[in-house]
Amino acid sequence: MHAITLQHNTITKTITTKKMGSNQLEPKIFACTQSKELALNIAKHYGIELGKVEISKFSDGEFQPAFEESVRGRRIFIVGSTFPTADNLMEMLLMLDAAKRASARHITAVIPYFGWARQDRKDKPRVAIGAKLVANLLQTAGATRIMTMDLHADQIQGFFEKPVDHLYASTFFLPYINQLNLKNITIASPDMGGSKRAYAYSKFLESEVVICYKQRLKANVVSTMELIGEVKDRNVILVDDMIDTGGTLAKAADLMIEKGALSVRAICTHPILSGNAYDSIENSKLEELIVSDTIPLKRESSKIKVVSCAALFADVMHKVQENTSISGQFLM
Repeated sequence: MHAITLQHNTITKTITTKKMGSNQLEPKIFACTQSKELALNIAKHYGIELGKVEISKFSDGEFQPAFEESVRGRRIFIVGSTFPTADNLMEMLLMLDAAKRASARHITAVIPYFGWARQDRKDKPRVAIGAKLVANLLQTAGATRIMTMDLHADQIQGFFEKPVDHLYASTFFLPYINQLNLKNITIASPDMGGSKRAYAYSKFLESEVVICYKQRLKANVVSTMELIGEVKDRNVILVDDMIDTGGTLAKAADLMIEKGALSVRAICTHPILSGNAYDSIENSKLEELIVSDTIPLKRESSKIKVVSCAALFADVMHKVQENTSISGQFLM
C-alpha cells in the first residue's frame, strides 16, 4: 500500500511539473495576409519571430491557410484587421479554426481594426447587426480572447462571451501631440457621437472642446455642418476612431479655418481612406492627418503621418501571456 502511495505521488508530481512547464511555453504570433507588416513589427517588439503560415489558393478565389509549425498546447496570437473585402475576415476565421483543430491552448484574435463595427445596432427596419454577427463568427471559429483597438462603439464588447481587451490609440497619440509643443490647443469632435472621445483627449491635454454638428443625406455624404464652440486663434485637433472617405474631416477643417482657427490637425486611428479620400485630405485645410498602422496605407501622402501601434499590442500580449494587469494601458 505504501509503495502504491509513493508511486501515485510521483505520478502526480510529474503531471504537475509538465503542466507548469507547458504554461511557460513561449507564445507564437501569426499574421493574416492583410496585416503581415504590422504583425512583423509586433513580433519584433515582443522579441520573437513571426510564425510561418502558408496560404494555398484555388483558381476560383478560394484559399486555405495552414500553420507550418506546431501550435499544440501553446498560446497563439493571430493578427489581422478585418476591413473589407470580406476575404480578410474569412482568412481570420479560417486561421482561428485551423488553430483550434491543431490543439492550440489559447487563441487570441488580434484585430487592430474591427471591421463591420459601424453595423452595431438596428438603426432602421430590416437591417443586419453586422458587428454582432462577426462577434459570433469569431467565437465559433475558435477565438478564446479578442484584442482590438478603438472600436467604433464601446458596447460592441458586450457582443462577445469571451474576454475582450479593448485598447486605446490615445496611449501613443497623446505623446505625439505633446511633442508638437502646440499652444492654445482645442480638441474637436467631427460629430456628436465622438464627443466622449474628444473629452477624454481634452482631459489629458487640459484643453477646450468643440463639437461639429452634421447632418447626412446618405452614408458618407455630409449635407450640412455647424460648429458648437469657439475656435478663433486656436490650434484645433480633430479626433475620431476612423477616416473613410475623408469628407467629414475635410469639411470640418475648412469650416474651422473660416472661423479663425490657426491650424487644424486630425487624429484618426483607422485609415480606411476609401474613394477619393486621399485627394480630399490633400486638397483640404488640414495641416496634418495622424493615423495608426491598423490598416496599411494605399499610397503615401505628405499630409499623412503614421504612428505605429505595434509596441502597444506587443506590450499587452506580454501581459496577457504573463497573466498580469493591462489596466495601465488604458488612458481613456
